[in-house]
Amino acid sequence: MVLKENQRMIETYPWGQLTWYASEALGNTDNMTLGECLIKPGKQNSRHYHPNCTEILYVLQGTIIHEYEGKADVIMNAGDTITIPRNIKHFAKNIGDHDAIMLISFSSGARKTIQANQEE
Repeated sequence: MVLKENQRMIETYPWGQLTWYASEALGNTDNMTLGECLIKPGKQNSRHYHPNCTEILYVLQGTIIHEYEGKADVIMNAGDTITIPRNIKHFAKNIGDHDAIMLISFSSGARKTIQANQEE
C-alpha cells in the first residue's frame, strides 16, 4: 500500500510535532510504526516510555540531548542512532539553534506511549 503525502498523520505539540508515515492506525502496516519527530530549539518532548515496543531514533538534523533511564545523558547529532528498549523512560531536548528532526521507528504497528508524569 502506498501512503500519499496528504494521508500522513500529524500531531502538533507546544514542543514540536510528530508525523506518522506507517502504522496500524494508518492502515499500511500491522507490525511496525514509522514516523518523524521535530523538536523546536530549546524545547523537549515529555518524559515517556513505550510498554509494548522498542524505539529506534535516528537524528536527521540538529543536536539533541537524550535522557535515557539508567544511562548517562547522551548528546546526539545528525547521523547518530539510539535504540530504546520497551519500558525505558526517556525524552529528547533540542540543544541547537534550529529544528531537530529525527526518524523514529517502533517494533509495533500500534505503539503505546505512557507519559511518565502520569505515574509520579
